[in-house]
Amino acid sequence: MEAKNIEDIYTLSPTQQGMLFHILSAPDSKMYFEQTLCTLHGTLNVSAFEQAWQQVVNRHPSLRTAFVWQGLNQPVQIVHQQPRLLIQHYDWCQLSIAEQEAQLQSYLEADQKIGFDLAQPPLMRLALIQTDANTYQFIWSICHLVLDGWSTNIIMKEFFAFYKALCQDQSLHLQPSRPYRDYIAWLKQQDLSQAEVFWRKTLQGFTTLTPLAADWRIDAYPNRHQDSGQQQIQLSLLTTEALKSLARQHHLTLNTLVQGIWALLLSYYSGEADVVYGTVVSGRPPTLPGVSSIVGLFINTLPMRVLVSGEALLLSWLKELQLQQLSMRRYEYTPLVQIQNWSEVPSSMPLFESILVFETSTASISSLPIENLRIDNVRSLINSNYSLVLMVTLGAELSLNISYDLHCFKSIAIAKIMKIFELLINSILAEPNTQLKSLINMINELESQEQTLNIKERRNFIINKLKTCQPKPIKLSVD
Repeated sequence: MEAKNIEDIYTLSPTQQGMLFHILSAPDSKMYFEQTLCTLHGTLNVSAFEQAWQQVVNRHPSLRTAFVWQGLNQPVQIVHQQPRLLIQHYDWCQLSIAEQEAQLQSYLEADQKIGFDLAQPPLMRLALIQTDANTYQFIWSICHLVLDGWSTNIIMKEFFAFYKALCQDQSLHLQPSRPYRDYIAWLKQQDLSQAEVFWRKTLQGFTTLTPLAADWRIDAYPNRHQDSGQQQIQLSLLTTEALKSLARQHHLTLNTLVQGIWALLLSYYSGEADVVYGTVVSGRPPTLPGVSSIVGLFINTLPMRVLVSGEALLLSWLKELQLQQLSMRRYEYTPLVQIQNWSEVPSSMPLFESILVFETSTASISSLPIENLRIDNVRSLINSNYSLVLMVTLGAELSLNISYDLHCFKSIAIAKIMKIFELLINSILAEPNTQLKSLINMINELESQEQTLNIKERRNFIINKLKTCQPKPIKLSVD
């Protein structure tokens, strides 16, 4: 690289260091490679589309960043001045709908396989695929090292603002946002001594990983990160509004409600009253001016420890859980590797195996205003180093998406858990003033019904098999 093309050099955040370690340790795993897809309907100004994206890249140092580690004591990120964004164009108008779908899946797989050269910015690329006269498939591929969901929201709003201005032959001048290096500088000023006291106290007495249920699993020693499965449940608008109303009435957040249900499920299926899972926090410090407009990676994954007692009243228990989350916010910048070292869990064992992500910062792309275009069928594909990830997205309808390692977990077991999750939501809405043991009993009943159903299904299968295998009667003829 030429020095004249370098704008800045600085170290990585702890979260970036952890992600980089996982990427380098499993280079074929597609880890932290993200793809966002959507369908564009209407008249698209392709030239304005390309220029708008390049202007967004030019605005934010994180989108012009590369990572270098070889021959260095610690990795650094290098901001380049004006790297050219790659936008690929394809015309599939002559293909049938089935052929287009097959071609799209092939493209996504090939795109993941290519990945990114972390030393060559920008660590993102775009594809614009025309499938009809006024229809396009748009694919945005990016490395998670350079941004998070909050940043995605910023980028999309800016892109549409630039696109609109370009379509109208106007210039748009946005206020400069703070560079990501200011956050790195802020991190270096933090004193971890108080954080150490907090996390040691929080995790005191917790000594082993919360075991995910054995009957969920396929293999005790799986070949990790080869293939991932996804299952989703979309709550109705009515159910989502009822949840919001319940949360407001009892001064709770929807995040707390979801965390409580997940903790209850982990407790039931692990057989442990004391459980720990990972929770993803925004990580944006309110004491850093202008932090809400910075594009970069701020999120952090922290251990959430929950005690589950059947005698506890649900609403009181949820309020305690919410206070616990609030107390964590003061120390959400703490590197997970440090927390691991301060805990009583052996260093050879992770603190948790599953993580919960509650998305409130990501705006719906389809709701953003843009002239002459309608956007729908928005979806994202993300690869993580955790074997089980529950992502909850709050929109008009609450969406529950679970991603899991196909070499670790049975798809039928995951489907059952998602179904029970939804039933627990409905049960809480019907009777919020209840004890946890009532919800635990409900899970017991559902499990018993399923086991009975399985026994009946096996019995009917055997009976039907015997019927089809009945020997034909032999006709005897008497001479």
